[in-house]
Amino acid sequence: MGSKNMAERVEITAGDRPVREINQDIRGQVQAGKPIVVSNTMSRHNLGVGLPAGADILFKGSVGYYCGGLNDGARIHVTRDCGWGVGEAMATGHITVDGYAGMSAGASMLGGSIHVRGNAGPRCGVAMKGGDIIVEGSIGYLSGFMAHAGRIIALGGTDDAAGDSLWGGEVWVDGPIGSLGVDSKIIEPDSVEVESVEALLAQHGLDGSGRDWKKIVSAQRLWHFESRDARAWLMI
Repeated sequence: MGSKNMAERVEITAGDRPVREINQDIRGQVQAGKPIVVSNTMSRHNLGVGLPAGADILFKGSVGYYCGGLNDGARIHVTRDCGWGVGEAMATGHITVDGYAGMSAGASMLGGSIHVRGNAGPRCGVAMKGGDIIVEGSIGYLSGFMAHAGRIIALGGTDDAAGDSLWGGEVWVDGPIGSLGVDSKIIEPDSVEVESVEALLAQHGLDGSGRDWKKIVSAQRLWHFESRDARAWLMI
């Protein structure tokens, strides 16, 4: 997904100014209908939180934690790395990270999409409720932990405990899987599902054809777990 030409964007300098002031400037330009570039980002935290549909913002550099949290339709592009919780609890919209995404990318997200061009840290997609996370590199340990819905698509494999305690989400992997998490299993995806994933990748300029897809889903033993039966928990 491309970004508007830099010359068309209103520039906002982050620097060491208070984050509230930076975000107020961002919202002011969004309300004016202007696409934005934020320069001198200095890995600041909580930038671009709660932005509405129609917002188009480019962070030129690395950002800290929680960038794009509570996103409600904005298109956000980070040209370098980001800290933990990028796109946390987002409802819709799209976030692109050109570099590394820290822990818990897309945590509790409800919809929309996140595209990480590098690797993603541990707990990618933890507790997600919908939407799609595409990671061109690998995803860290416990990715997909307790995900209820949505898809995590890792093109470079996973670390250990992939899909731990999954409920209804899916972890699609092309590459090595360090180990499966508690109550998860690998199944063979059907052709319609594969076509859907390939179409999504194509939308982001990626080739999904010819990949060795492994689809991790819930084994559903925890769906019927009784807290009184501690031995069954230990067996799982």
